[in-house]
Amino acid sequence: METEPWHLSKSVPLSIIFAVVVQTGTLIWFIAGLDASVSQNARDLTRHENRLEMLEASVQAQALSIARMDTNIQYIRDILERSERQQQ
Repeated sequence: METEPWHLSKSVPLSIIFAVVVQTGTLIWFIAGLDASVSQNARDLTRHENRLEMLEASVQAQALSIARMDTNIQYIRDILERSERQQQ
């Protein structure tokens, strides 16, 4: 029995060509979806950054109001203590 040397066939089955085309199309579809997701995330990030800035400003205003309330409460306590001392 005579052995033939190893060789590469130049014929490519149609199923291989079809599989490569389908994989290429799927890759393009996946990358397009990924790009859309990245774009959506960038828009969401900008929206969240704006919202965060508004919330930070609101928290600062609330902290200032609380500090004023604490000062007022302390002032009222001082007045009550003085009043109690005067009545004794």
